[in-house]
Amino acid sequence: MPVLFTSRADGVSAAPFGGLNLGDHVGDAPGAVAANRHRLAARLRMPVQYMRQVHGTRVVVARAPASPPQADALVTDVPGLALAVMVADCAPVVFESPAAVGVAHAGRAGMADGVIDATLAAFDRLGVALHRLTVTVGPCVCAGCYEVPAELRREVERRAPGSAGSTRRGTAAIDLRAGIHHQLTAAGVTDIAIATRCTAEDPELYSYRRDGRTGRFAGVAWLGPDA
Repeated sequence: MPVLFTSRADGVSAAPFGGLNLGDHVGDAPGAVAANRHRLAARLRMPVQYMRQVHGTRVVVARAPASPPQADALVTDVPGLALAVMVADCAPVVFESPAAVGVAHAGRAGMADGVIDATLAAFDRLGVALHRLTVTVGPCVCAGCYEVPAELRREVERRAPGSAGSTRRGTAAIDLRAGIHHQLTAAGVTDIAIATRCTAEDPELYSYRRDGRTGRFAGVAWLGPDA
């Protein structure tokens, strides 16, 4: 049940999407996005299921390659089908267990609205106990770079306790990593890893907050052998 976080490396997109842009909704040339997605599928040696992400909480159980559903989380119990969540500052959250895997798109809105709990509920419906899950919170914007108005920080903290943070200048910020970690532990998940790479600081990763018009990298999970 391996996982992978892509970067800009080894792609064909031209600036400002330079590299392995997997997002087909950001204005990149469709042929370049298709070529990048083909490269990822060839590397994995299996089809990759994408979503049309809308910063919501809908979870889809995927069991065969299909057109991207409108959703912000995917789970599967079928080996040989890779699941992808695309991000450029939001947190790509990857769920692993011996019987099923999943991915979730957890930005400010999705985290506050409950996409993590919705994904965990989908695993429960598949019969996967939460103590059997390993969850990785992938690269995302760090609290030091995620400045927001103080009122917004208070509102998100009310709905996602633990998410209130501060920038390096001491201004109000949202801490996606801390908020998601709090939600996972509150639900009973104990095996949690959190990536330290910040999208806004790492030029090898796409960042909307840093660049505006840019591409998307992905968190990918699948049941089966390593790629």
